[in-house]
Amino acid sequence: MQQQRKTYLWLWLLWLAGFYAVWLYLVLGLGLWPEAKAHWPIAAAMAIGSYAAGSTPMGGGTVGFPVLVLLFEQPATLGRDFSFAVQAIGMTSASIFILARRQPVAWAMLNGAILGSLVGTPLGIWFIAPYIPGLWIKLIFAVVWASFGILHLYRINEIASHSGMTEFNEKWDFKVGCWIGLFSGATVASVTGVGIDMVLYTALVLLCRTDLKIAIPTSVIIMAFTSVLGVVVKNLTTGMQPGVFENWLAAAPVVALGAPLGAYIVALIGRKPTLVVVAFLCVLQFVWTIHSESAQLGITGIAVSVLAVALCLLGFERLRHWGTKLAGERRQPA
Repeated sequence: MQQQRKTYLWLWLLWLAGFYAVWLYLVLGLGLWPEAKAHWPIAAAMAIGSYAAGSTPMGGGTVGFPVLVLLFEQPATLGRDFSFAVQAIGMTSASIFILARRQPVAWAMLNGAILGSLVGTPLGIWFIAPYIPGLWIKLIFAVVWASFGILHLYRINEIASHSGMTEFNEKWDFKVGCWIGLFSGATVASVTGVGIDMVLYTALVLLCRTDLKIAIPTSVIIMAFTSVLGVVVKNLTTGMQPGVFENWLAAAPVVALGAPLGAYIVALIGRKPTLVVVAFLCVLQFVWTIHSESAQLGITGIAVSVLAVALCLLGFERLRHWGTKLAGERRQPA
């Protein structure tokens, strides 16, 4: 079986060769090396972000967004569009690597999520994201990631203990995936550039009690698809934010290797340590966001943000309770 997996890695190597040929043409053939060199800090940051993208259910934008928006004080819209652009390379590379190694994937739910995202993400880009203020984009990102991080800090042992997947009717899985792709593509991914992977992953581990070895590769593939879709839709219609291409030029060659490397290394050291570290960073960015925006938020805004995190956690617990009940029903004899 191991030999069979290795025979397909040539597809990933072919993808890498094609990508680096295009990148070298841009920086050397078109003389864009100075632009890439000038944005080396984002490339350094994405060395960590790409590892997280390949080894956890959190896209590379999980690092790219706060680095650009909070550390470099760039517009939130730039952070969102950069997340789409850099993940279109990094997570696509990781997805090809995952598929080439024939890693298990929750195909029924993934196919539904792809179909839902195909509809929801463009609708969100056209009719929702343009009307969300920059501060709200930051807060949506901060709240969703903080709640996700807290969930893992107190449920990591249970989540990491799942084996296999609670099997329902494939049509049921497909329908759930469709709604996840439609809703999270329109309301989370289109606004922040990331997040659909985390929503699908959450449904898999809490509702279907899915093994991390299945849930995380599935989440990587849906984020890769949504990122490529987001880049195509934005370039053909609304356009990308100024500065995205220059940052992408610097970070893309790093994430093309970093994300697949994360998917490989985590199989050797285990997913639990990486998830704990990334979960802590998710909580830290929430504190950072609230502190940096405290003047605009005021006491009321801070309280609402904390309440939003609590509501997300309550939703997660409700989903977990439902998943436990469904798993129990599936174990009962007919």
